[in-house]
Amino acid sequence: MHQFIVDHDEYDASRLLYNQRYETDEYAVLFYVDGPREPYESTFEEVSSVFDYELAPCRDESFYLYVHVREPLTDSVRMYATAFEQPGLIVIPPLEYRSDGTIRLRAIGPDDAIQAAVEDAAERMHVEVQSVGDYRAGRIDARADLTQRQYEAVSVAVDCGYYHATRDASLEDVADRLDCSSGTAGELLRRAERTVMQALVDGGPF
Repeated sequence: MHQFIVDHDEYDASRLLYNQRYETDEYAVLFYVDGPREPYESTFEEVSSVFDYELAPCRDESFYLYVHVREPLTDSVRMYATAFEQPGLIVIPPLEYRSDGTIRLRAIGPDDAIQAAVEDAAERMHVEVQSVGDYRAGRIDARADLTQRQYEAVSVAVDCGYYHATRDASLEDVADRLDCSSGTAGELLRRAERTVMQALVDGGPF
């Protein structure tokens, strides 16, 4: 399905959020796919190794995909997977399967474990280390710093289309839903946006 993402311009990436192995050849995984549901699902249904799956669409052109799969790993995939099972190494989700054919991931751990992972993976594919440094996680949840009223304002703005590319709602529409003035609604949104954007920057680059 990574090749499907590469071959279709409507898709940006699929992101592996969680991966749980139960047996040597049995896994449950959760993906977030950035792109339309229907073409992806039509192709996905032809994958014979899938035991069970479910798609949960989002409001925009994206969806979550739960998959229960039973399939022995190929030698190539197994070598890639085991490269990042070095003692002390932690791979930080999500893993991005990108439309340019690359896979992007972040990992933390001892220097020798990271070096060993890079060398092992490089035996089967080109590996590029984009950055090395201290882990900057930022806050676990930026919503923790929002007041209840700020979160309510953002929720209303998203729901009525204020943040759509076509700006389907005005600030006045948001204010009407919140039962306040447009000035108050604007200030609530600005404060919430500043908090969330600061948390994002504090977390460091992807």
